[in-house]
Amino acid sequence: MKLETKCLHAGYEPQNGEPRQIPIVQSTTFKYDTSEDMGKLFDLEASGYFYTRLQNPTNDAVAAKIAALEGGTAAMLTSSGQAANFYAVFNICSCGDHVVACSTIYGGTFNLFSVTMKRMGIEFTFVEPDCSDEELEAAFRPNTKAVFGETIANPALTILDIERFAKAAHAHGVPLIVDNTFATPVLCRPFEWGADIITHSTTKYMDGHASAVGGCIVDSGKFDWNAYADKYPGLTTPDESYHGITYTQRFGLEGAYITKATAQLMRDFGSIQAPQHAFLLNLGLESLPLRMERHSENALAVAEFLEKHPKVSWVNYAGLPSSPYHALAEKYLPKGCCGVVSFGVKGGRDAAGVFMKSLKLGMIATHVADARTCVLHPASSTHRQMNDAELAAAGVGPDLIRLSVGIENKEDILADLEQALASI
Repeated sequence: MKLETKCLHAGYEPQNGEPRQIPIVQSTTFKYDTSEDMGKLFDLEASGYFYTRLQNPTNDAVAAKIAALEGGTAAMLTSSGQAANFYAVFNICSCGDHVVACSTIYGGTFNLFSVTMKRMGIEFTFVEPDCSDEELEAAFRPNTKAVFGETIANPALTILDIERFAKAAHAHGVPLIVDNTFATPVLCRPFEWGADIITHSTTKYMDGHASAVGGCIVDSGKFDWNAYADKYPGLTTPDESYHGITYTQRFGLEGAYITKATAQLMRDFGSIQAPQHAFLLNLGLESLPLRMERHSENALAVAEFLEKHPKVSWVNYAGLPSSPYHALAEKYLPKGCCGVVSFGVKGGRDAAGVFMKSLKLGMIATHVADARTCVLHPASSTHRQMNDAELAAAGVGPDLIRLSVGIENKEDILADLEQALASI
């Protein structure tokens, strides 16, 4: 099936007389005839469900759809994109380990890595996405366990050279984890360029309607954990909390990573996505290709408009030929660069506030990447925990406005921008 068809049909195939739409299994627990039957589930000797904190049929069907869209072998849903990124890294890292990450990642993820996970004993070295090969090489240490980046950074909109970062990661025997939230598999499929694990904040374009918070982790099933067994003992040596199961032996490369994340991390942390949210997410996935095409088309028109406007000091959108990331966008994002545009207005922070207050169609919201146009000033909201140096490293200046272009008629969006700019 082509991707557009998978968005509708992958992950769930109703049998004779069964619901056409994925059912919402709104139950905490599941009934079994004998303790022995349930015991097999706890020992990972049989497939099935016993507690929604670990797995739920609704969630699994939607996760299977996302895995099919990305071209992966297994996936799991989480309660948020933050939970997905935490699980993705923590599943293969522990106290004393090290990770190389792009500096331009989303502010919440930067804080998760640089503050919270640092307190857990995991160190992160941050490099610019367009750093030299020598600078990238210098970031690795003997205890490095992963490399992390975003396909399209939020809100800096830098484009990750996936192939280059994958090559560097693999040369050191570690996987590349890519947050593909802004691109979605409609615009980019990082596994095809060498990535090993993909994460998503499904809250954004996948849901598409600002209705349900969620996240997802997808495994390519291609990284050979056994080849670097000493680096990843959690996957390649017996897990005493599950009667000595070795995940790579029992579930193979295709299932070991996600099974461990489910059986260990979801068991212990419980950041499950609610079945109702998974149902809403699936409704969003069904129209994802149509929306991503419209988002990208509208955003390019907005970027071209802003680039020519006398009150705009700069525009950042990889779809513009003037963008330093245009060549990477043509390589990795030939179908469009999503609906998010960042720019600055002349007059800096104060002028940005006037502009945002004057919008009538676009609304000020912490959200991004849904059907309605919305706007945000990251330095005073999502990235306000960063100091000036960290903001500069993340590509988030005090004048930066993040505009999430919706799927409204583009003439209405442009008219709203024109009148708001006129108010400055």
